[in-house]
Amino acid sequence: MSSPPAPPFPVGVNEPEKSTLPPPFAALAANVGRAVDSIVGVSTMISVLAVISAVPVLNLLSLGYLLEASGRVARSGRLRDGWVGLAGFTQLGKIFIAGWIALLPARLIHSFWRDAELIGPNSASSAVLRVVLIVVILLTALYLFGAVIRGGKWRHFLWPTPWRFFRWLGSEFSWNAFFQSLFATLQGLRLLHFLRLGTLGFAGAALWLVFPVSILMTASGFANPGISFLLSLLGSLFLAVSALYLPFLQTRFALTGKFGEFLDPLAARLAFGRAPVASCLALTATLLFALPPYLLKVELTPSEVAWLPNVFFVLCLFPARLLLGWALSRSECRESTPRRISRWVAHLAALPVVATYVFFVWISQYLSWHGTLGLIEQHAFLVPSPLLGL
Repeated sequence: MSSPPAPPFPVGVNEPEKSTLPPPFAALAANVGRAVDSIVGVSTMISVLAVISAVPVLNLLSLGYLLEASGRVARSGRLRDGWVGLAGFTQLGKIFIAGWIALLPARLIHSFWRDAELIGPNSASSAVLRVVLIVVILLTALYLFGAVIRGGKWRHFLWPTPWRFFRWLGSEFSWNAFFQSLFATLQGLRLLHFLRLGTLGFAGAALWLVFPVSILMTASGFANPGISFLLSLLGSLFLAVSALYLPFLQTRFALTGKFGEFLDPLAARLAFGRAPVASCLALTATLLFALPPYLLKVELTPSEVAWLPNVFFVLCLFPARLLLGWALSRSECRESTPRRISRWVAHLAALPVVATYVFFVWISQYLSWHGTLGLIEQHAFLVPSPLLGL
């Protein structure tokens, strides 16, 4: 029995590449295209992480993504492996840009219709504009849907093929293939994996932070300056220990997926000792890159734009996560321990960095809009949101 004919518009199968340019120009065009795709993909990734970082519970997906990125770099030792799902972000960015441009006529007609409604409610011109607006929205939706199922590349948006699209709609097996492709795409997002990774990473970091943060918050409530100073000093020392170990414990958890890594500080210490220079560099980037977002907490950010500061935060935190994975990879690959002098120099160099971070965290309670509640915003280790995005 012969197999049924394939639909003329297969879902998830891009059209073959057709280039009529001479080889040098074709190579140049390909390089420019890859560069543009990379810019679109990175910009979309940062924007998506920033937006979901401002949403409670969903911000755990952001933390899970960052941990997955550092875990992949730790496994391979290549920084480029930390760009998880960049191709998918590139496609999403193209769809967003094309959709924004394609909706310009609809937005223009909508403004004309609103003006007509203000001048003459329920007038004939208003009714005509409303019908035109509905038609334009439907045509735009069909245009975008057709370009997406063709592959979502730039040429699919610039050169629509409505006749092939309607042939695909009438095909016997088109919708079955479409829903299969859609289900495979949703599975490929691995949202549950990122949510689990972010939740456990958050819980492990909270175990290390709850004690020192509680002491610092308690110290601020004492009227006696002597007791308040002693408690602040004690909490700062515990926070310094947490800041020294926690980045490597989180990265080891991202590497192995075992929550028990948070209970093994000796493993983090040995990892630091096997690659002291790389570990010191990664720790410095993690702690110092987390300081600038504290300046954004001086004034309360309106809820409508709460995600905008998170863009700056993700830009600071993502490279630090990649460096942590790179440092752990170098540590795992080394069988011998470097000389004691290099380990001591790296540890001594890390101390002022940790002290600077702890000082900024301590003083943030007097500068932040949220007061002492700002102490729980340990965004270097918890969810990537500097504005109480727990």
